[in-house]
Amino acid sequence: MIIKHFHKLNHISQILLSEMSGLKLHGAWASPFAFRVKWALKLKGIPFEYIEEDLYNKSKMLLHYNPIHKKVPVLVHGGKPICESMLIIEYIEETWPQNPLLPNDPYEKALARFWVKFADDKGPAVFKVYKSRGEELEKAKQESLEMLRTVEKHGLGDKKFFGGEKIGIVDIAFGWMVQWLGAIEEVGGVKLLESDEFPRLHAWINNFKEVHVIKENLPDHHDLVAQLKVLREMLLGQSSS
Repeated sequence: MIIKHFHKLNHISQILLSEMSGLKLHGAWASPFAFRVKWALKLKGIPFEYIEEDLYNKSKMLLHYNPIHKKVPVLVHGGKPICESMLIIEYIEETWPQNPLLPNDPYEKALARFWVKFADDKGPAVFKVYKSRGEELEKAKQESLEMLRTVEKHGLGDKKFFGGEKIGIVDIAFGWMVQWLGAIEEVGGVKLLESDEFPRLHAWINNFKEVHVIKENLPDHHDLVAQLKVLREMLLGQSSS
C-alpha cells in the first residue's frame, strides 16, 4: 500500500514538473511522425500542450525551433526544442521513466532500437507509393512489400506487440501502418497488406488499434485520404511540369 502510494505521488510530481516546464508539442494532424510523439506522451500519462502547425504556412515558432529541417514534430521542454520523432521519444523515455517504452534488458533494448531504425530506414518506401506513378510506383510497391515481408517474418513472431504483451517503442515506430497505410493504398491504387500474406501484421494492427490511447488518437481515414490525394496531385503535377 505504501509503495503504491509512493508511485502515485511520484507520478503526480512528474506531471507537475512537466506543467511547470511548459511541455509543448508542435505537430500536424496528418503527420504520422507527430502522432508517434503524441502516443508516447499519452501512454506515459504526461500532460502537454499541442500546437497544430499549418505546413503550408509554417509558424515563426516552428521555424525558430527547427530551423534546419523546418518540419514537425518538435517537442519543446523548458524552452528547449527536440526534433525528429524517434529521438524525441528516446528523450521522453529518459526524462519520464514511468510506463517504459523500452525494455530493461540490454539485448532486448538493442533489438528494439534495431527495429526502430529499420522502420525509419525502410518505411519511407511505402510513402512513395501515393506520390509515384509508372516505374517509380512499381519500384516503391516492391520495396514496400519487401519491407513488410521482413517485418512479418522476423519482427513480430507470435507476440501481441513487438515487445510482448504491451505497446513499446517499436510499435510506435511502425504505428503509421494502422491508419496511413490503408490511406496510401487507396490513393496509390495498390494493395500491399493482403491479410492472407501478412496475418501477423493484420493481427498486430487490430491489437494496436484496440488500445484506448491509440484508438482515441488517430486521424479520420476519409480526411487522410483527401489530404494525400491533394498532396499526390501537387507532387505529380510538379514532376510533370
